[in-house]
Amino acid sequence: GGGPKIQVEYRDELKVFTPEEISSMVLGELKKVAEEYLGCSVSNAVVTVPAYFNDSQRQATKDAGTIAGLNILAILNEPTAAALAYGIHKGVSSSKKILVFDLGGGTFDVAVLSINEGEFIVEAVGGDTHLGGGDFDKRLLKYFLMLIKQSHGKDLSQNFKALSRLKSVCEAAKRMLSSSLMAPVIVDNLFDENDFHQTISRVRFE
Repeated sequence: GGGPKIQVEYRDELKVFTPEEISSMVLGELKKVAEEYLGCSVSNAVVTVPAYFNDSQRQATKDAGTIAGLNILAILNEPTAAALAYGIHKGVSSSKKILVFDLGGGTFDVAVLSINEGEFIVEAVGGDTHLGGGDFDKRLLKYFLMLIKQSHGKDLSQNFKALSRLKSVCEAAKRMLSSSLMAPVIVDNLFDENDFHQTISRVRFE
């Protein structure tokens, strides 16, 4: 067909996959993890998708599940799944509106749901498909690269090994700041046998 294709190199060989095939590999791996945890075979599944997915995207997700050997019982909106997992529907006797805020690693989604007699209806969706936790990591990384340049006169923006190590520590600091007011940022022998020891406050981060 005329759909998009993804070319990857695997074991020195170029292979071309459809998005559905790539998605099926992820679902297949999740199926394997679930079977190992439960100690039995898994054949049925409910798969969640972003609330803004259109019909063709939902069908593609369902096709991916079929390729992975799963019988897809339902395609559920992610905000609805989050609300169900949180137990918001329990004890709700009258109609109620809730806001589900989902900030992931690479995307940001907001949805307004109405609950009426246990039924969830997505009233509105919004968000940014290019905003997520990874962007916060990059801002922290940029901040510390600036400090290093100011204090050592060293530009590490092209030192990929140093960038990778510093970025990992930035991500850990970001997570720590969710529950702490301060977080250490420590990388031994980051460059030219120089250790990097800093702290970042939640106020500065925000």
